Amino acid sequence: MLDLAITGGTCVLPTGTQAADIGVKDGCIVLVGGAGSLPQAARTVSAENRLVIPGGIDPHIHCLMPVRAPGRPDVLTDPPSQVSKAALHGGTTTLIDFVQCVHERTVQESIAQTQAAWKDACYCDYGFHLTLMGEVPTPHFGQLADAMQDGHASIKIFTTNIRPGNLGRMVPHGHIWEALKVVAAQGGIACIHAEDNDIVMFMYEKLVRENRVSFEHMAEVHNALSEELSFNRVIRLAENVEGAALYMVHVSAATGVAALAQSRARGFPMYGETLHQYLMYNAEDYKRPGGQMFHTYPSLKFPEDQKRLWEATNRGAIQVIATDELCCPLRVKLQGSRIDDTTGGNSGVEPRVGLMYTQMVTKRGYSAEHFVDMISSNAARIMGLYPRKGALAVGSDADIVLLETGLSKTIRAADLHETDYTPWEGHVVTAWPTVTIKGGNVVVENGAFHGDLRHGKFLKRKVSDEIRSRPAV
Repeated sequence: MLDLAITGGTCVLPTGTQAADIGVKDGCIVLVGGAGSLPQAARTVSAENRLVIPGGIDPHIHCLMPVRAPGRPDVLTDPPSQVSKAALHGGTTTLIDFVQCVHERTVQESIAQTQAAWKDACYCDYGFHLTLMGEVPTPHFGQLADAMQDGHASIKIFTTNIRPGNLGRMVPHGHIWEALKVVAAQGGIACIHAEDNDIVMFMYEKLVRENRVSFEHMAEVHNALSEELSFNRVIRLAENVEGAALYMVHVSAATGVAALAQSRARGFPMYGETLHQYLMYNAEDYKRPGGQMFHTYPSLKFPEDQKRLWEATNRGAIQVIATDELCCPLRVKLQGSRIDDTTGGNSGVEPRVGLMYTQMVTKRGYSAEHFVDMISSNAARIMGLYPRKGALAVGSDADIVLLETGLSKTIRAADLHETDYTPWEGHVVTAWPTVTIKGGNVVVENGAFHGDLRHGKFLKRKVSDEIRSRPAV
């Protein structure tokens, strides 16, 4: 007998979108068949008039991360229990966060500390990128290789310190070069926050000197030229390391899109992530009341950049739409008002799936398959989780979402589950999850939450040779 049957829905399968029933046993999909073809099940969920998709994957979130501002004590972002609950309400079932590999601990000790904070504390399944910090200690390269063999398939590298005084984050290019050699040898992928540190820090100094320090000027500091210079430099570095694959996080500018597209055209395994923040807001939104609400790092850019980003999501240089989730109360989000103290990141993991369906399928005519690729399947492929995650297929985990489409639903902070504000207040969406199934368990049903922290599992990952050998998605 099946544990669960999902019947009567229109399913987005790897082979295309079609009417199908899905059978689940022991947390996995065991049958995909025509209407009425499934054997008896302990429970049946009707998906009639619903679009059935694999659970969303957000490969870029930050839980329990210190929010630092000059002259104020650090505040930690919200914990995985809170963020993962919101994620499940919004149709996302897998999260990837970060381990900061600080110098005073071994890489393995840093991993253990982060895993201890997440164990039995996350409703979703989860994984970690390993964030290298500053001038990487020589022993860390060998430790990094061991950690990647143990299922941590991706690293994170900053090419900038982001803000003045935020020292120790930027990894020098020689160290990046060495790290890319390790990652390539271990079959992993490098996630790059790429901005030109010299340009960024010069612009901070220039604007402070000119007394133009309001956060409304942020796009002058974290500018498109900085993205162009840094993207091209780190991409050329990777192109000279055999087997090196890059995942450029939060692409924000047309210049970043162009750099990625050029390398992909040369046949190199380069992948791009953007955020729904960049696709739907621009630098003019900084001028709105509480405009810090819309900010993330790098800064919002301009309408022409948004145009190029949207074009790149149409089977171009951008494969993934993530959030750079940083969940905190509104008082923390608004605590800074200068170019050098404004809080980055946003609470966005819950509305992401509904917003992107609206923008991609309803407004731009993308196919359901393309939408699923951008919010789930491509992240699974690139990050070494496919087809366990990101697919409605026999053998895949039973992470399944039933979307009601054809809606006219207004997003309100009071209806969400992340924090006390949302930058998406007032946006109207045409789709929203009515049922979320994680590992075969119905965890959200018509707004009621039934999640269990014991069900969140750490995911060991391995990036496929196909992803690392060429631009495969």
